[in-house]
Amino acid sequence: MGLFDFLTKNKAADSQNPVASKEILRLTRVVGSKLSQDYDRQEAIAQLSAMASADGARALLKRFDFSMEPSITDHEEKQAAANGVAAAGKNALQPVRDYITRAESVTWPLKVLRQIVEPENLVDELIDLLEHFDTEYVRNAEPKVQLINSLEEFPTEAVRKAIVPFILDVNENVRFHAVGTLFAVSDEQSVPALLEALTEEESLRVKNRIAGGIEQRRWAIPEKLRAACEAALPDTFSLEGAHLSRHG
Repeated sequence: MGLFDFLTKNKAADSQNPVASKEILRLTRVVGSKLSQDYDRQEAIAQLSAMASADGARALLKRFDFSMEPSITDHEEKQAAANGVAAAGKNALQPVRDYITRAESVTWPLKVLRQIVEPENLVDELIDLLEHFDTEYVRNAEPKVQLINSLEEFPTEAVRKAIVPFILDVNENVRFHAVGTLFAVSDEQSVPALLEALTEEESLRVKNRIAGGIEQRRWAIPEKLRAACEAALPDTFSLEGAHLSRHG
């Protein structure tokens, strides 16, 4: 057995070691509590980061569950935890995925994801994560909003298809941001879906965003959809031929 094999075997054995597991649980409790002393929490972050393992990454992600004062300490600890998760590389990928699908906010996990996923694979990863969410009511829609916003920079057909369902989401804020991402993709194929959303929409700010985006891009309204579109337009828009016009 070579030295590398020996070390790998020992590392695997450590992960199953009851003493090691008990220590990880202790560190997880310290990292995940704002009631811990700052020094103890920061020391726990350092120890878990040094592990560069899936278990360590999973524990470090708990630091993103809360915010605290002073804000500079909060930011520094979260940055250290993010660096520690990223240090685990691919070992951290599944813990990060799991965290994003149940977290209250995914700002920091998304930053980590950009560090551990190759740029060419990032859009697929984000779409896969968004597919864990549906368009029904959830108590906290912020993770959906953050994922939808993160896809704005990828103007692809896959993103367009992934976003379209969310322009009919139960949550008004999700709909608003989904419409924005759809316009960022800037594909005129989205017009029928946007007009369907316009006819069903009750929120004036979402109606204005849909109508304004179509008007700015001079996208044509299909003839068979013009009557429904005209009936649903906000007062500041009108339909002139195949195109929307803004006035007032």
